[in-house]
Amino acid sequence: MTKEFDLGALLAERGAERYELHGKYLNHQLPRMLHTIGFDKVYERAEGAHFWDADGNDYLDMLAGFGVMGLGRHHPVVRKALHDVLDAQLADLTRFDCQPLPGLLAEKLLTHSPHLDRVFFGNSGTEAVETALKFARYVTGKPRILYCDHAFHGLTTGSLSVNGEGGFRDGFAPLLPDTAVPLGDLGALARELKKGDVAALIVEPIQGKGVHEAPPGYLRAAQDLLRKHKALLIADEVQTGLGRTGDFYAYQHEEGVEPDLVCVAKALSGGYVPVGATLGKDWIFKKVYSSMDRVLVHSASFGSNAQAMTAGLAVLSVMENEQIVAHARVVGEQLKSRLAALIDKYELLADVRGRGLMIGIEFGRPKSLKLRSRWTMLQAARKGLFAQMVVVPLLQRHRILTQVSGDHLEVIKLIPPLTIGEQDVDRFVDAFTAVMDDAHSGGGLMWDFSKTLVKQAVANR
Repeated sequence: MTKEFDLGALLAERGAERYELHGKYLNHQLPRMLHTIGFDKVYERAEGAHFWDADGNDYLDMLAGFGVMGLGRHHPVVRKALHDVLDAQLADLTRFDCQPLPGLLAEKLLTHSPHLDRVFFGNSGTEAVETALKFARYVTGKPRILYCDHAFHGLTTGSLSVNGEGGFRDGFAPLLPDTAVPLGDLGALARELKKGDVAALIVEPIQGKGVHEAPPGYLRAAQDLLRKHKALLIADEVQTGLGRTGDFYAYQHEEGVEPDLVCVAKALSGGYVPVGATLGKDWIFKKVYSSMDRVLVHSASFGSNAQAMTAGLAVLSVMENEQIVAHARVVGEQLKSRLAALIDKYELLADVRGRGLMIGIEFGRPKSLKLRSRWTMLQAARKGLFAQMVVVPLLQRHRILTQVSGDHLEVIKLIPPLTIGEQDVDRFVDAFTAVMDDAHSGGGLMWDFSKTLVKQAVANR
């Protein structure tokens, strides 16, 4: 007799093997890295902005699954909506009909960017970017895409072509024709546009790597230059969109900016079902889908599936009903201002920047001789080790999950669920202050741990 699938029984029987299974069948370097830095935790359950381990210890999530968990984990409204759509037994993905849910989600999504008209639904942020690149090249008839230094737009071949970090690109060439320009440098943008072969500029209004915001006025001026040369502006809002920065989209912080294409994903999923969306102007979609022969010229097998569309609709409903964007703006300002107030207190703390609940904490070279010698030792081994030294005790001693904001960067990025409250802010600031106190004491566990990081960095050279 065939044994029925029992998820609970399977996890009870095999769940303890999680790290061994990953090391044997998936990316073997991930468990190795987690063991090295002491991140090899076993989380049993999660809700909102918190995890719990088997002993009932509570962890604060300041990472939100790289921004996916905009509403935190297991929001009851999103969860119920997904149960409802599964119970509805819809005739989903027949491919030759028009279901209501994609149209309803597109309509709702477009209310937040009234200058845009149509939506293509894929399954991820990198697919949203791929769609925008394809559409821009097709409708302009030009091959080249401009992007900004240090940008991150995804890791598939097209999006990798506009990735500003060599570490991701190395060994995967040849890629699409592309050119990087410095974020904020209008002169460099103008020089490239004059060559006449540029289809578009793709830009993160606030770069995820390092949390660098486009300078005031840059997006509007870039938009004017692009239009003059019949090229498009693509806003990558995969991480910054859906309230992350205290406005629905980050480009909306600058008056008069109306991108031709906007890429969203991550938080639209509710943390449950992957979904990506590319929003664009009517003329762009009509040129790409110019005849019935071209109806499937760009499509995705799982795009617009009922579960993903339901998750998106539920997320937007929660954002509206619970005033998530305004909450992110207020709580983000509280967190940022309290951290910025510590800059004068700690010589290793160089800058606090960002908008809403997307905050970068940057560390820099200290002035005192004792700390400076230790800083120099870390930098010689590998840039970014001090930031890692901060991330580790935040988790180990204070049970707060954070991340270093990119390879070789002395920056921690905070992108918590947009639902965090004042108690969570207090907890993070208190923990961060304790870690900074330890770092500036000249001794302590942090500097002992630095020896482990240095050895690992040297071994990997």
